[in-house]
This record gives sequence, C-alpha cells and structure tokens, in this order.
Amino acid sequence: MIDKIIDSCVRNRVLVLLMTAVIGLGGLWAAANIRIDAIPDLSDVQVVIRTEYTGQAPQIVEDQVTYPL
Repeated sequence: MIDKIIDSCVRNRVLVLLMTAVIGLGGLWAAANIRIDAIPDLSDVQVVIRTEYTGQAPQIVEDQVTYPL
C-alpha cells in the first residue's frame, strides 16, 4: 500500500511539488490572517438573576433561591 503511494509520488513529482506549494501558501495566508488577541479578556462572566419569593426577606431569597441557582 505505502509502496504504491511512494511510487505514484515519485512518478508525479510536479503534482506533488504543486500540492506542497499550495498547502504551504495556504498555511502562510492563514497564519497572516489569523486574529490574535494580545490581551485576552480575563474578566469574570456575570449573570443577573431576578427571583421573586413573596413574603420573604431579601437575605432569605438570596440564600435559598439565588445562590443555589
């Protein structure tokens, strides 16, 4: 199997070189156009939760409903 691949590559040198050049140029283009953020966003993700628990004190709602979420 590998012998056939090697033989075919040896017989079609121009095609192999052309494919190598195309892949190399594609890699260079991709490397030049990739977005790199020099300073990544390290801030914490914040979520606002609104809960209603009628008749209960705010601290109880926070402890029993909001924190477990």
